[in-house]
Amino acid sequence: MSSTQKKREMQVAALENGTAIDHIPPRQLFKVAHLLELEKLDTNTITIGNNFPSRKMGRKGVIKIADKFFEENEINRIALIAPNVVLNEIRDYEVTRKQPVSLPGELIGIVKCNNPKCITNNEPMPTRFTVINKESGAIKCHYCERKINKEEIIVK
Repeated sequence: MSSTQKKREMQVAALENGTAIDHIPPRQLFKVAHLLELEKLDTNTITIGNNFPSRKMGRKGVIKIADKFFEENEINRIALIAPNVVLNEIRDYEVTRKQPVSLPGELIGIVKCNNPKCITNNEPMPTRFTVINKESGAIKCHYCERKINKEEIIVK
C-alpha cells in the first residue's frame, strides 16, 4: 500500500482494545451515540466520525470506543434505529469479532409504548414488544397490542 493510500485509509485513529461501530447511516449517528449514552463514559476515549465515504452506503458514520464491549441489550438499542450497523470488537489492534446488528424477536424495557392508556405507562413495569416486521422495524406492544412503526418508536 502506498503512503498516499495509507493516508486516505487512516481517517480515524486505530483502536487497541474496544468496539468500532461501523456503517451507521449518517442521519442516525448522533442518535446511536445518544442511545448508547456515550456522554456518560468518563474514562473511555471516543472517536465519532461522520460522512466517511462508503462503497456500500455512499456515506457512513463510525463510532470507536476504547476499552468498551457492549452487552446484548445495548446492541438491541442500536438495531432499533440503525439496523444494518456492524459491531467490530477489537483486541490488540485486531478485529476479533464482526457482528452485524439485527433486531431480536422481542424487546423488553427498551421502547416506550406510545399508547397513554397502556398499563406500562401507568404502572411501574418494563415494556415488552414483539417485532412483527424486521425489515420495516414494526413492533407490537405485548400488553395493549398497539402496533408502532419504526418512525414512531420512542426509545427509553
